[in-house]
Amino acid sequence: MELISQHTKKIMEECKVRARDAGLVFGDETLEYIVTNKDMLELSPKVMIPTLYDYWVHDVEVLQKQGKYKLYPNNPYETVINSRPAISFYNDNNPDWLNIMIFYHVLGHIDFFQNNIMFQDTWNDDFVGKALADKRMIANLRTEQGRWVDYIIEFSRAIDNLVGYFGKMASYAYYDNINPTKKVAFYFDTFLQEIVKAPEHEFFKEIERYNKLVSQNKNVAESLFFSEVRKKHPEFQAIFEKQQDIVEHKHSDVIEFVMNNSTFLNREKNLWMKSVISIIRNTSMYFQPQIRTKITNEGWASYWHDKLFRADNRIKGNEVAYSKINAGVTSISRVGLNPYAIGLRLIQDIEDRANKGKLSYNFQKISNIEEREKFNTNTNQGKDAIFNIRSNFSDFMLISTFVDQDFVDNHNLFVVGKRLDQQRGVYQYYVKSRKGYDYQKMLIDSLYHPPIIEVDVDKTSEDNLYLVHKFEGKQLIKDFIPETMVGIEFLWGGSVNVETTEIVSKKNNDGEQIFENRKVLYTIKDRKVTKHNL
Repeated sequence: MELISQHTKKIMEECKVRARDAGLVFGDETLEYIVTNKDMLELSPKVMIPTLYDYWVHDVEVLQKQGKYKLYPNNPYETVINSRPAISFYNDNNPDWLNIMIFYHVLGHIDFFQNNIMFQDTWNDDFVGKALADKRMIANLRTEQGRWVDYIIEFSRAIDNLVGYFGKMASYAYYDNINPTKKVAFYFDTFLQEIVKAPEHEFFKEIERYNKLVSQNKNVAESLFFSEVRKKHPEFQAIFEKQQDIVEHKHSDVIEFVMNNSTFLNREKNLWMKSVISIIRNTSMYFQPQIRTKITNEGWASYWHDKLFRADNRIKGNEVAYSKINAGVTSISRVGLNPYAIGLRLIQDIEDRANKGKLSYNFQKISNIEEREKFNTNTNQGKDAIFNIRSNFSDFMLISTFVDQDFVDNHNLFVVGKRLDQQRGVYQYYVKSRKGYDYQKMLIDSLYHPPIIEVDVDKTSEDNLYLVHKFEGKQLIKDFIPETMVGIEFLWGGSVNVETTEIVSKKNNDGEQIFENRKVLYTIKDRKVTKHNL
C-alpha cells in the first residue's frame, strides 16, 4: 500500500476544483492510497481502517475472502473511509480516465460524510488515529491479560449492535440553555407517557400550557405549572422524589448500562475490561451512520460521478468504456437490491420533481394521471432539494418519503416473489407486486434495524440484569440467544433475564395453522439458559 503518484494526485486536485464549482463542500486535505486486491482483502474485515484493533475473526474473514477471490476474481474500484483527513483506496491498475470517474465518486462520498447530519458526531474526529491508540492499548492488555482480552472483545461485539445511536443524536437536538429541568423532563417523558399513560390530546394540551407560561414569565413558569399538576396528580411529587433517590441510571444502550453499573466490571482488578468494552462500543457508534445511510450515500456519490464525469472533457475517447462500467455499477437489480441504483434514481427523481414543482402540496392533491404527468411549474429548485436530502436524510427517511407509486411506475420497478416448482425441482421468480407501497415496504424491510433491547431498572439488581426486547413484529434469532446471554452474564457478573416475544404456530379448532405472539422469558444463571412462558 502506497500513496498515489504526484501525477495522479494532480488529477485528484483538478477533480476537487470542478466538484467544488458544482456545489460540493469538503475539507482541503485528503489522502489517497494505491492498493492491490490482496490489500483490499486484508483491509475489508477491518472496514478499511488499517489501524483498527486486531481480532481473530478478522483473520478468518480474510481467509474466507481469499477463497472466494480464487473462485470469483474481481477488481474493486475504490473504498473511502470517513476520517480526518478523508482516506480513500484505489486499485493499482486503474487508467487515468477511470481514476477521474472514481475521484468524482469519492468526492461525493466525502461531501456526504462531512455534511450529512447523521455523521455530526464524527465531523471533528480523527478516527484512524484514535483506532491506532485503541489498537496499541489492546495489544498491551493482551501481554498482561492474555486470552481474556479476546473473550471481552467477543462478548462485547455480540451486543455492539444495540448501541444507542439515535439516543445520542437526540441529545444534540437542544441547546444547553433550553434543556428542560429534571422535573419537567420527568413529567413529560416518564410520568405522563409511562405512568399515567395520558391520551395524546392531554399530552399536547399540557405542553401547550407549559409553553404559554414560559412565554409569559419563564422565571415562575415551572412553579405555576406544577401547582396545577399537584391538583390533578397529587402523587406526582412523591413519584418524582423516589425516582431521584434511585442511583442515576441514565444510559443510551445495554453496553453503556453494563459498563456503568456492573459490580463485577467496577472491581479494581477488572477495570481494564471497561476500556476494551468502551473501544468496541465507540467503534460501533462511529460506523452507525454509514450503515443507516448506505442507499442515500451511494446514490449521492453515483449522481455526482455521472454528472461531473460526463461534463469533463477528459472523458473523450472513453465514453463506451465508461458507459459499461457505470451501467454495471448503477443498473437496477430485478432480483435483490442495488443501493447504487436505487439511491441514484431517487436523487435524480427528487431533482426532477423539485424542478417541476412536484414536491408541492398542490401537486399531491392531483389524482388524475394525465394531469400529474403534465404538471410543471418550472421552479428550478432541484439542486436545492437534493442538497437538502444530502444534509438531512437517512435511508429510512428517503425511502419512506419519496418511494411512491410515481417512482415505481417511472422506473418499472416491482417486488419479486419466489416459489418452488416441485415438478421441475427449481425455484421460480415472479412479479409479486407493482404497487408503490409494497416496493417501499420491501426496501424498508431490507434496511439495517437491530432489535430494541432496554434495561428494566426496576427489575434489575446487582445480582440480576433484566432486559426487555421491544417486539416490532420480528422475533430475536433463537439460535443466537444462548451464546449472547453467556457473554452478558459474564460482563454483568450475575444472572440475566431477557423478556421477549416469539411467534408460535398452532392449529385452531378447524385444524388450520395459525400464528400467535407469545411472551417468553429467557434466564441464564451459571451459564445455563432456561426459557418459560410469561
